[in-house]
Amino acid sequence: MESNDQSKLTTEKRDRRKDFGWEHRISNEERSFFWGHRKLPKEIWRAFRVFLEASKGFLLFHYITNCVTIFGSARLKEGHEYYEAARKIGQLLAENHFTVMTGGGPGIMEAANRGAKEKGGRTIGCNIDIHQEQHPNPYLDRWITFRYFFIRKVMLTKFSRAFVVMPGGLGTLDEFFELITLIQTHKISKMPMILFGTAYWNPLIDYMENTLAKLGTIDISDIRRIALTDSPEEVIEFINTSKPIQLK
Repeated sequence: MESNDQSKLTTEKRDRRKDFGWEHRISNEERSFFWGHRKLPKEIWRAFRVFLEASKGFLLFHYITNCVTIFGSARLKEGHEYYEAARKIGQLLAENHFTVMTGGGPGIMEAANRGAKEKGGRTIGCNIDIHQEQHPNPYLDRWITFRYFFIRKVMLTKFSRAFVVMPGGLGTLDEFFELITLIQTHKISKMPMILFGTAYWNPLIDYMENTLAKLGTIDISDIRRIALTDSPEEVIEFINTSKPIQLK
């Protein structure tokens, strides 16, 4: 009887884990990366792997010019208003001779790359090796599947002259806040930062203005750097009227 109760408890635990939607199997490599101190040869080998991955990105994407990066959810499918908006933005960017870079996956990323390809534009993807949602979409001219998130984010930032942030989840929020932090701290130039979807982003902007800025943890000027729109045409206009970065 006790054995049956234990078996039932184990089954219930499995069911609860299954219901916990964001849980996925993590490889030993992923786990060990944040374990803290390990044997020095292993850490040196990992540092070398990071170097190789960064070098691969620099080599493959070195030729990119006039690039705009679009961020957004992997979960919004064809037919959704934000999918169709990202597709339209991709089309307009291609018509204006921009290269479209995304995270390389499905959803908003696919839509932006798809729109650019439909107008004969160039598309780039920075895919990530995870166990759910992410696989390269079929509208990419070139892409890399990265192991490390931080290397991927460097590539999504380094080669672009503007950023369009569509509605998305935790990954999109992470990318958005890292970008505005880099701009705030002058680690990158004041490039156009455009949030698309006023209904989606207004609550976040209100929180930043009425809580963060009011408390003094950020300056109101940090928020004023962000453009907010519902118009794909305004996205292109804002990018076209901004000054390209002058490299020294």
